[in-house]
Amino acid sequence: MPQSAFTLESLLETHDLPLVIVDAELNVVAVNRAWETGFGASRQSRVGKPCCPDNRDCRHRKMFRTLESYAGVYPDYSDPDAASSLNVRGFPLLDADATLYLGEVQTPLHKCPSADSAAMMVGKSAVFNEFRTRLCQAAETQAAVMLLGETGTGKELAAEFVHRNSKHAHGEFVIVDCTILGEDLFESELFGHEKGAFTGATAAKKGLFELADNGTLFFDEIGDLPLSQQPKLLRALESGQFRRVGGTAMQKAKVRVVCATHRNLAEMVKNGQFREDLFYRLSVFPVEAPPLRQRKQDLPILIDHFLGQLAAGGAGYSLTQPALVKLIQYDWPGNIRELRNCLQLAAGLCKERQIQDSDIHFMQRPVGNGETGGVVGWQRETAPLAGLAQYEAEFIGSLMKKYQGNRKLIAAEMNISERTLYRKLNRLHLS
Repeated sequence: MPQSAFTLESLLETHDLPLVIVDAELNVVAVNRAWETGFGASRQSRVGKPCCPDNRDCRHRKMFRTLESYAGVYPDYSDPDAASSLNVRGFPLLDADATLYLGEVQTPLHKCPSADSAAMMVGKSAVFNEFRTRLCQAAETQAAVMLLGETGTGKELAAEFVHRNSKHAHGEFVIVDCTILGEDLFESELFGHEKGAFTGATAAKKGLFELADNGTLFFDEIGDLPLSQQPKLLRALESGQFRRVGGTAMQKAKVRVVCATHRNLAEMVKNGQFREDLFYRLSVFPVEAPPLRQRKQDLPILIDHFLGQLAAGGAGYSLTQPALVKLIQYDWPGNIRELRNCLQLAAGLCKERQIQDSDIHFMQRPVGNGETGGVVGWQRETAPLAGLAQYEAEFIGSLMKKYQGNRKLIAAEMNISERTLYRKLNRLHLS
């Protein structure tokens, strides 16, 4: 593995989602700790191996050819014997020495909840206990649950908790990442497709509704679901019936629905960005996930919990008193996710497994207004530790300087259409 890949790998350890790095030779050069935890495998089992069993025209090769980010559902190649699928987001990454890599976020499409999920609901404060009680009440009903709250507050974990304590606990907990369900993916992924339904459909495939039959279907970031697809979802939820793409037979599935969003759906309804009938169908039992700043009493417990996970059976980490004070005095705008990432970084920087206050670095708030401030404004106190999206933003930003903002020339060098470039610029707040 080149030395630059080690540098990139250390950057990725600050992220809580499973991440895989692929080089231009289409070999996996790094995975992060979250990948090991999420897939129950060591990085040695994946690093140094081809990205895909047949990489002659795989998604990774296409990315190196076009430098275009992608998202979708793909087979899980980390386990050749598994028939599971992954939600995937891939994008180009530039290392400090300008070496091009591919970064890919991988999350299981569906999973059976484990008993460990209860232990991960950590806290003893009055605010946390009230939240947990509300989740237990939601689990006892059959009503659709809407989990509200800021990003990083653990809404997916709360959804799994609701499932595990409900009458559907014997079924599967299927996650639907609405951020990747665009116009072209929605029906195929949610309802499945028949063989030959479209180019590339070489076999029939069950959709997420079928996979969640007699279980729980969790729509993460439901506010990102395209408006044009919302009537189809509403119809399937109301009737419990749907057709696979390219099929004629009516399929049936009985699912418990849980949704989560950090957006103000009521405001989106008012602005015509979300269907009112779907909003009321999904918001029967709302539950607010409290931000970490409202439950600071839980910080010592959460810190011990995450440091225990980072130890992974080895020697534990300790915190000096100034380090603990620094953590407690911070307001945690990124909530529990930011706390976990902060401790991961501190554990990687500290010496002799003792975390000093100088090992703790916080994320600055994004530049710009609103929830989705400018990505380029995200910086850490230590300059090299930039977010993944910032690599792509900086790459495109360098081309904008090179061609003085001429988007036709930028798109030509990236070998993408101008329309795709416009989408990238809007997503990265570079327009």
